[in-house]
Amino acid sequence: MSYYFNTLLKGKSFEEAIELVTEELKKEGFGVLTEIDVKETLKNKIDVDFKKYKILGACNPHFAHKALQSEDKIGVFLPCNVIVEEHENGEVEVSAVDPIASMSPVKNEALGSLASEVQEKLIKVIENLNN
Repeated sequence: MSYYFNTLLKGKSFEEAIELVTEELKKEGFGVLTEIDVKETLKNKIDVDFKKYKILGACNPHFAHKALQSEDKIGVFLPCNVIVEEHENGEVEVSAVDPIASMSPVKNEALGSLASEVQEKLIKVIENLNN
């Protein structure tokens, strides 16, 4: 089982990809709570040059609330991470975590259907990026 879903964006810059991903997440009820600029962080902290790479911490508050009610330690898996990265050839790839894969170690049946619903929404986000 893969732990993520991904797509290569057609004809989009890195910055356009960030905007597009944020818009598509919003359509599915997610907001971006955190944005980690890995390139900038690695340069500032350890003086390493790295490709454009951002981690967007996406959260759907309704699903997060339900998950936390079912399992109070589930917060270690929240928010759902979506990455936007630019490859050496200029292609931009977007990947989202598969919540079923990430939550599989948690032995709580109530989370199974919830993870499936979140998975469906994240797959839709990834699929809609090239439409």
